[in-house]
Amino acid sequence: MTGNAELRAALRAAVRGEVAFDVTSRALATMDASNYRRVPLGVVAPRDADDVAAVLEVCRAHGVPVVARGGGTSIAGQATGTGVVLDFTRHMNRLVRLDAEARTAVVQPGLVLDRLQEAAAPHGLRFGPDPSTHGRCTLGGMIGNNSCGAHSVAWGTTADNVRELDVVTARGLRLRPGRGWAGAPDGLRALAEGERARLRTGFPALPRRISGYALDALLPERGADVARSLCGSEGTLAVLTEAVVDLVEAPHAHALAVLGYADEGAAAEAAALVARWSPRSGTAGSGGRPLTVEGMGADLVPSAAGLPRGAAWLFVETGGDSTGEARARAEAIAREADAVDTLVVTDAAGQRALWRIREDASGTATRMPDGTEAWPGWEDCAVPPARLGAYLRDFRALLTAHGLRGTPYGHFGDGCIHVRIDFDLLTAAGVGRFRRFSEELADLVVAHGGSLSGEHGDGQARAELLPRMYGEDMVALFERVKGVWDPDDLLNPGMLVRPAPLDANLRFAVLPREPVDVAFGYPGDGGDFTAAVRRCVGVAKCRTQTASGPAVMCPSYRATGEERHSTRGRARLLHEMLAGEVVTDGWRSEEVREALDLCLACKGCRSDCPVGVDMATYKAEFLHHHYAGRRRPAAHHVMGRLPVWLRWVSRTRTAPLVDALAAVGPLARAAKRAGGIAPERGLPRLARETFSRWWRKRAPEDGSGPRGGSGPLGASAPLVVLWPDTFTEHLSPSVGRAAVEVLEAAGLRVALPPTLRMRGRPVGDGRSRNAAALLTARRARVCCGLTYVSTGQLDHARAVLRRTLDLMEPVLAADVPVVVLEPSCAAALRSDLPELLHDDPRAARLAARVLTFAEALERHAPHWRPPRLDRPVVGQTHCHQHAVLGDAADRRLREAAGLDGELSGGCCGLAGNFGFEKGHFEVSRTCAEEALLPSVRDAARDAVVLADGFSCRTQLEQLAGVRGRHLAEILAEGLAAGPTEAREEGRKKGREERPARPGEPPAEPEGRPGDPGER
Repeated sequence: MTGNAELRAALRAAVRGEVAFDVTSRALATMDASNYRRVPLGVVAPRDADDVAAVLEVCRAHGVPVVARGGGTSIAGQATGTGVVLDFTRHMNRLVRLDAEARTAVVQPGLVLDRLQEAAAPHGLRFGPDPSTHGRCTLGGMIGNNSCGAHSVAWGTTADNVRELDVVTARGLRLRPGRGWAGAPDGLRALAEGERARLRTGFPALPRRISGYALDALLPERGADVARSLCGSEGTLAVLTEAVVDLVEAPHAHALAVLGYADEGAAAEAAALVARWSPRSGTAGSGGRPLTVEGMGADLVPSAAGLPRGAAWLFVETGGDSTGEARARAEAIAREADAVDTLVVTDAAGQRALWRIREDASGTATRMPDGTEAWPGWEDCAVPPARLGAYLRDFRALLTAHGLRGTPYGHFGDGCIHVRIDFDLLTAAGVGRFRRFSEELADLVVAHGGSLSGEHGDGQARAELLPRMYGEDMVALFERVKGVWDPDDLLNPGMLVRPAPLDANLRFAVLPREPVDVAFGYPGDGGDFTAAVRRCVGVAKCRTQTASGPAVMCPSYRATGEERHSTRGRARLLHEMLAGEVVTDGWRSEEVREALDLCLACKGCRSDCPVGVDMATYKAEFLHHHYAGRRRPAAHHVMGRLPVWLRWVSRTRTAPLVDALAAVGPLARAAKRAGGIAPERGLPRLARETFSRWWRKRAPEDGSGPRGGSGPLGASAPLVVLWPDTFTEHLSPSVGRAAVEVLEAAGLRVALPPTLRMRGRPVGDGRSRNAAALLTARRARVCCGLTYVSTGQLDHARAVLRRTLDLMEPVLAADVPVVVLEPSCAAALRSDLPELLHDDPRAARLAARVLTFAEALERHAPHWRPPRLDRPVVGQTHCHQHAVLGDAADRRLREAAGLDGELSGGCCGLAGNFGFEKGHFEVSRTCAEEALLPSVRDAARDAVVLADGFSCRTQLEQLAGVRGRHLAEILAEGLAAGPTEAREEGRKKGREERPARPGEPPAEPEGRPGDPGER
């Protein structure tokens, strides 16, 4: 064995944790959230400090560098390396101990910040620093970068909140750095004491000075604090294995004052005054001074709705022992802040919604308003707060001089600015301008008395420029300190000292320069699949471990905890697939296929990812190429072509026979095995009478109106076309029947799409057809192509969608709205259709006509009022509705009907074909158990269980024995029963449909609701 094989064998012999030198593990660690890329030899997930020491010993013997990595959200490149990457998130991720009385916690480096905050909250405590990546950044990464976050005006940086560290040096020493020279390696004290004069005069005095080594912490007047001097050293001096951190008292109540200003300069100048604001008594910890003073401009806000008037805003949080006290402080600041307009919010939901705008800026800023890409690199310079306004004006002038654009935002109260700039990092000329701008900006920051880094560290992005800030002598001292701690230059070489050039190792250099031939149009990326993959900048919002609020992304990561099953992980693998260096098989890559296999295609990332990565589309694209000319899995044929099989069953009227055969155990097992269906799954029952067949019985052949029932509506009534999607048509026709009842009750005429497909070309006015066309016309059905898209059968999808557009031409000509009941089908028509048939103008026209059930009622029957049901509601907003369609109209409709309560976020886990495919059942069930199933179990007995999607209803029935219903069914039930009767009947049905909790009496056995004809 030689080379990598020998290193891998030595590590596996010495380490109890995982040692991974495979393609996937290496590809996932090539990048962090920066512009840089390095390919590691392998990744090790140590189980404890002994494993860390063993890795260092083996790597030192082989001359291989080591890089410590937490959440991989570093923005300067310091979490990438060419040797062995230590992944602390797998095992060394525990909260070891929390001492509420001493207000301390002992943490491992891989612990995610939010987990510490959750453990501290019941004691009224919290960790002070909180970067916007708090849901996925780790304590080890925060210590390595000396992270800060929004609350640093109150509680300082991470270094201000660290007591002691446990570290292992590159040569295997176990040290416990702390105050009074505790844990210092031999030679450090003598070196520092010999340079006291330089340490006292060589560091700028400002709250956000993160650049370089914090050697001034070693001065006697600062406690000779070795632990503090290690904070911000970016893993270049020692490897952290454990830390003792301080906790602070959290205010009992919070208020948020949003202050509007005419421009960012005015906001910046006000921030310094606001940050110093103080009541007559009180401290930051008890809610006296502001807890945050954050700033952002209008160019980062998709919509200013809900914000006070202005073109720039300060977000100022205050605390107090009561809501009234916190509000009073916020209102006092608002009165004295000289703002154009102000808003004070005290309710938690309102504050979360406003903070989400600020926290998403790190992703939103990666795109200019016109869609141009923007990049980090000068993400977090800091200047004295009093100079922030002047610095921003000079910064804007420098951007203009170089023909660049950026959108500053950040921690205005501390003088720290985040910005993404539209550098051209794809061409030699653009990279050259990146270097020239970087050098001039470094000089500008220094001229204002600032620090090149105010939060994220220097990494490769800024370390080359440290002599401009500190001078050559101080940088030489940094190198000497590195030599004391790490004489072999084993730990994260190329960072901070002897750095790599700031324009080397750019992650875009390896990508193809010519557009890749793809099926989708990628309109937001100029039709370029490579640009679409570049969207992922690594901020890793997809790696959060809980779904907050209505968010969906990323259910497979939360179910597995594996990076490759996150949106970021899949994007990284696609990046490496395009690069061709680590992933060498292109579209045929099994590593990429395996990572995408557990993508539920929920489209949650399309809305929840700050930069709009659409992994569902990327997955369909990949599967299309991966299986081109190759044998596909059986599940693709069975579930991908589901509309074909179900229409065949309908035409032959064999639904009862199919259901009877599916009820025979051995036959069902054999069918599932042959079709690639999970053995744990039950096969859905088919409807005895399809929705279209029911429609034909009650409506004339031309579909112009109803027969019987409520009687024909006048010709002047607004017309809507109701889309008979595959699930409504063959599996849940009761949803379609209910929708017809409600739409007609609202005064709308309902028609179904045409079924006559003309073969000849239109003549004359473009609408008429010749006689031959009429004679050769064929009956056909519309279809959104969803099942073909989700299985990557894009050629079939395009054919189906073109046929659908042919059928829908009369509807498009009449400009009639199209109501789609199944959210996934509506989303496919809104997004997949125009993106897949981007060359057919009819696709965009049809997409623009698609409405959800609630949208149709709101827009075309605005004066209609639904029946008042006055019942609690539980369930889950459909993933595709959340991501593509929006649910604002549904919320308003539920409120008007008296359906009270919030639907949960997350994903049901079935997600069309995903949960039915063999090998997916456990992940599917885990996703359902995250939010949907607990919400239903905990619901009141009379609660309405809403599930507009067929997948959601199937998951509820198969995993919880609960019958979820579409909103149309609930409203139709109310119309039939009348207001009082609807409430009573609904409560009774709710008790019947939800199993009793332990200790509750069972419901009376009056039978399951629903039409036996559909079962």
